[in-house]
Amino acid sequence: MAIPVAAGAALALVGGVALWSAADRADAAPGRAAGGFTVAAAGDIAEKCTASDSGCEHPRTAALVRQMNPAFVITMGDNQYDKARLKDFQRYYDTSWGAFKDKTHPIAGNHETYDPDGELAGYKAYFGSIAYPEGKSYYSYDQGNWHFIALDSNSLNSTQLDWLKADLAANSSKCVAAYWHHPLFSSGEHGNSPVGRPAWKLLHDAKAELVLNGHDHHYERFAPQDPDGRADQNGIVELLAGMGGANPYAIEEVQPNSEKRITDTFGVVKLNFTDTGFSWELVGTDGKTKDSSPEYQCH
Repeated sequence: MAIPVAAGAALALVGGVALWSAADRADAAPGRAAGGFTVAAAGDIAEKCTASDSGCEHPRTAALVRQMNPAFVITMGDNQYDKARLKDFQRYYDTSWGAFKDKTHPIAGNHETYDPDGELAGYKAYFGSIAYPEGKSYYSYDQGNWHFIALDSNSLNSTQLDWLKADLAANSSKCVAAYWHHPLFSSGEHGNSPVGRPAWKLLHDAKAELVLNGHDHHYERFAPQDPDGRADQNGIVELLAGMGGANPYAIEEVQPNSEKRITDTFGVVKLNFTDTGFSWELVGTDGKTKDSSPEYQCH
């Protein structure tokens, strides 16, 4: 798990929004942190609007990703609203975050299950093998000294948990991060989602460092804790980052170990991974850093 230690190309914008087509894929060398790499992350992204709509936020958060030029992009579910049909992905998500589709490692949220054509039908049709690299809605991959695990919290059943247990047992990377949609701990309107506790326990036992979630539309970071919410310096750091473009939610009941909460802000988390640890910054659509995490070391 993670232990905190002491922290040691401009774009042309129109109305605060970068304008480019989904065919304009990022072509520069991927961003790298010192001795590691950079990842852009957010959940709860594309409302049914485009850059031509003055109140549309997902083109603005996509502009931040473009500026970060990360090694890859993580999305923590509810990529497209409201029913996440294929035509909605094509009309909305693809005009903004679609620019990074080829280097995105997504997972599905509850809105992807509302598709009238079938649960996850539009999500699977849009992302294809990017979201189903192993033929399942959950998968894992490696980058540097890190092992990343993408889980489907719409169906965290025994089959998926058995897969997770086997995946962790086979992992040889020093550091482990996992992400799914529904947070085990949240101070927002949806609150805690116990569906994630069995996965947390497996990750905790395997000495994982970091869990990322969405679902509640705010930003929140937690001190290291165990699956039962007890402070634990050898526990997992949870980062909730549901501010990718959907309407913000209020903070309702502050949970134990919650260190920072921000709502009414849209933005993207810039994660900095090294061979031995990680840290991050929340960057708002005004370009300002809204929060910076401690630096954490891997076990």
